[in-house]
Amino acid sequence: MKYTVIIAEAGVNHNGSIELAKRLVDKAVVAGADYIKFQTFKASSLVTRDAKQAEYQKRNIGGVDDNQYMMLKKLELSESAHNILIDYCQKKGIKFFSTAFDLDSIEYLHSLGLSLWKIPSGEVTNYPFLKKIAAYNERTILSTGMCDMEDVHAAVDVLYKNGLSKENLVLLHCNTEYPTPFEDVNLKAMGALRDEFGVEVGYSDHTRGIEVPIAAVALGASVIEKHFTLDRNMEGPDHKASLEPDELTAMVRSIRNIEKALCGDGTKHVSSSERKNIAIARKSIVAATDIRKGEVLTKENLAVKRPGTGISPMRWEEVIGTKAIRDFKEEEMIEL
Repeated sequence: MKYTVIIAEAGVNHNGSIELAKRLVDKAVVAGADYIKFQTFKASSLVTRDAKQAEYQKRNIGGVDDNQYMMLKKLELSESAHNILIDYCQKKGIKFFSTAFDLDSIEYLHSLGLSLWKIPSGEVTNYPFLKKIAAYNERTILSTGMCDMEDVHAAVDVLYKNGLSKENLVLLHCNTEYPTPFEDVNLKAMGALRDEFGVEVGYSDHTRGIEVPIAAVALGASVIEKHFTLDRNMEGPDHKASLEPDELTAMVRSIRNIEKALCGDGTKHVSSSERKNIAIARKSIVAATDIRKGEVLTKENLAVKRPGTGISPMRWEEVIGTKAIRDFKEEEMIEL
């Protein structure tokens, strides 16, 4: 059966609190996600001191201070927080995962023994970043938000030339707007990435709701990533474009159901569950009126009714014009 890796993206929705981060872990476990993913960075290595917030960040946070550095500084996870969360995830039975956003953070995550990498959309053009991750030649997920096909080719070329094998690459279709308008999702581009690069593909979703990631699974996504939060009304840049816990649970359940629905070899055949209903739902040729032995069977004295345990109506032309082999009462199944 097809299996989709589901990444519950906690990101920075912990708001800098280890207790909130643990609660996010708990909710991801209840939802049935495979991974919970955080973000690992040092604000001083990620942005300049006077970098401005994105429009969606200003809109979601509010206030007059639009300094991105100060916003990110509050959202850093310390090394001790990483260790606590890794241990907590192990105890809860979910895999810990984090996205690095700078070179030092890549080295730090590598020192923790993590062997799954996520290259976020904003780092697609960061040559030193791509080169460093590629050298590990470990499972690597490349998100392609804000990219055209040429951008993806350039990034993939850097990864391949610096040690990443094709078998270890997964491309995620993505739109980097929070939330993404449905008309901008362009979900068919996921298939275009698969056809162009011949690798596994998935989808990183920033739309409101759960419909689009479910559709992505039906279209062949092997990885789904979705932001979630404890409460969309919390202060922070990503909460408003995130699922709440019950929605995350519903998304995971729906994806697992879609996986079941995609089972099979693709041939059209009668399933074991529906076979018992054939006789009940189909019809047979029956007498529309009382018919005497020897009487000619016509469209006037015959009818088609359930159940389907008699002569199939597909033999209608064969039956019409023959003579009744015995007396038939109204609604009795015809015999030849």
